[in-house]
Amino acid sequence: MSISNVFRSTGILILLICQVYVHAQSNHADFGQDHYCNKVHSARNLFNPLLRNNPLTENYDLKYYRFEWEIDPAVYAIKGKATPYFKVVGGSTQEINMDLSSALTIDSIVWHGQKIQFTQPASYQLNIKFPQILNNGVLDSLSITYHGVPPSGGFGSFIQDKHGEEPILWTLSEPFGAQDWWPCKNGLDDKIDSIDVIITTLEKYRAASNGTLVAEKSLPGGFKSYHWKHRYAITPYLVAIAVTNYAAYTDDVLLSDGKIMPMLNYVYPENLASARSGTAANVKALQFYDSLFVAYPFRNEKYGHAQFGWGGGMEHQTMSFVINYGWGLLAHELAHQWFGDFVTCGDWRDIWLNEGFATYLEGLSRERFPQAEKDWYNWKVGKVNSITSNSGGSVKVDDPTNVNRIFSGRLSYNKGSYLLHMLRWKLGDDHFFQGLRNYLNDRAYNYAITDDLKTHLEDVSGQDLEEYFNDWFAGQGYPTYQVGWDQDGDKVGIRLKQTTSHPSVSFFEMPVPVRLYGQGKEMMLRLDNTTKEQVFEVSVDFIVQNVEFDPQIWLAAKSSVVKEEDILSSVSEQQEASQISIYPNPANEFTTLHTGHQEAGVYMIYDTGGKLIMTAKTTGENTTLDIKPLKSGKYFVKVGKGKKQSITELMKVD
Repeated sequence: MSISNVFRSTGILILLICQVYVHAQSNHADFGQDHYCNKVHSARNLFNPLLRNNPLTENYDLKYYRFEWEIDPAVYAIKGKATPYFKVVGGSTQEINMDLSSALTIDSIVWHGQKIQFTQPASYQLNIKFPQILNNGVLDSLSITYHGVPPSGGFGSFIQDKHGEEPILWTLSEPFGAQDWWPCKNGLDDKIDSIDVIITTLEKYRAASNGTLVAEKSLPGGFKSYHWKHRYAITPYLVAIAVTNYAAYTDDVLLSDGKIMPMLNYVYPENLASARSGTAANVKALQFYDSLFVAYPFRNEKYGHAQFGWGGGMEHQTMSFVINYGWGLLAHELAHQWFGDFVTCGDWRDIWLNEGFATYLEGLSRERFPQAEKDWYNWKVGKVNSITSNSGGSVKVDDPTNVNRIFSGRLSYNKGSYLLHMLRWKLGDDHFFQGLRNYLNDRAYNYAITDDLKTHLEDVSGQDLEEYFNDWFAGQGYPTYQVGWDQDGDKVGIRLKQTTSHPSVSFFEMPVPVRLYGQGKEMMLRLDNTTKEQVFEVSVDFIVQNVEFDPQIWLAAKSSVVKEEDILSSVSEQQEASQISIYPNPANEFTTLHTGHQEAGVYMIYDTGGKLIMTAKTTGENTTLDIKPLKSGKYFVKVGKGKKQSITELMKVD
């Protein structure tokens, strides 16, 4: 979801009266024949219903829904039928509960051809009682016919409005709004394996929804039905419809495996020209994500857009709803098809797994396809300025019943995106992106929590990320660095001092990028900052005229740089480790690292841009380095950590 303005509207409280094209309950769609995934019923601990799921709905697993709705976009109302297929889990039962607003009138609930009893004991509780026991593990179904005027909570779960002089009706259920307009399990514990959506409306309108449009059927009396078929697992808040006088067109997308997939666009006729330009550009972003992560998750159906009047966008599965066709909005909602739809946050406290990722991918799209001069740089500046505009606040949502806190732009979106950007810096591109691919493959079409991501990044990189996530996910605030520097001959001393903006984090342990430049030369350093005050010594072959903190904006931090005196005099007191050396140097295929230590340790090789290239264990006082994989050029070799670290240069030649 991308939010620019919370748009509210009111509808006319009139019941819709029209004829609907319906199916008999026994004539259900072929939902079992072409599944592309099978979800596993979650066994994680139960949470408060507003956090994750309603414990009253835990005794069955949803397999399929057929929705048959009658919609007039000029009327604020819904009428129709929902037919869920489900399996009882955890033991036999004679009743199930669903989440549905009591503002809606239930006309009947039919099971095996007979009407059965139901009650609505609370505002959003529907209790259904069966005339006999339902056995564990047996596929069953029922049909709920209902009508009425849905409430509209959250960001407007059910909205009727106008564009120009034309009426439009749309839904936006995230986070808790599905229960406002259809009977569901309104949590983050059970994806529906597949759905069919059949919408009947006036013939002059088009109806948008999830999946593939398999049929448009003209009906007597000036009506038309639209049948959308979706055969991928979907979380309830991503089920969506929108109805108005859309113009429609398709952009073809060539995917990385050679498949051509449609990008289907439903657009207000008055915005057709700008939409065509925007969606054509979005094809490039889809191809980029498709090649960078894993294949587009819904490739056998479509991706697309439906325009609506809410102030932003919403990543409804396979068809994002958007207010306009700007690059950033489309790139953000598209990114959710991987992070949010394919893999969905399993707890609203972890919403950054949706929104932080989508925000960062929008940034990556600007890195890959700049939309203006310094586009990627300016994107990073804007995010850091937002994050550091307040001294507190964690990425982890502390009040997951509060919609505004869940969707905090500064925390869930911007700080969440920089949590990822800093991980990329910390781990290196290879480990970072491979970890993300592994995470997506492991949690495919399912739910995930932050620990799932952390585990995959640790497995790939070999790094322990417990402290990082404690600081940047659960902790609040950000660091401020004071960088002091001094030069004596060919030696430069750099003093890092760090303070934190919030007492929940005493110190942010991060590699710190610093650039030295002067006399037309420059040197990029990656300083392993492990204490609040730390001094580093490096060798240079030029007179340093200036020092720049984090020139590529890898860190969410504030900083200042000052020239100090006598920094180098304290280096020897801090560095108890012997000075390391490499010989021969320059070298071609092999060289020897001398550490002066008999015990084993770890060495790391960085390029001049501060990117970690290689890491391995030392074997004692002398270690043979295999540098054949390195390209020709200058590198930095680091041994040790904190106050006991040493850095030296290595030249690789062919």
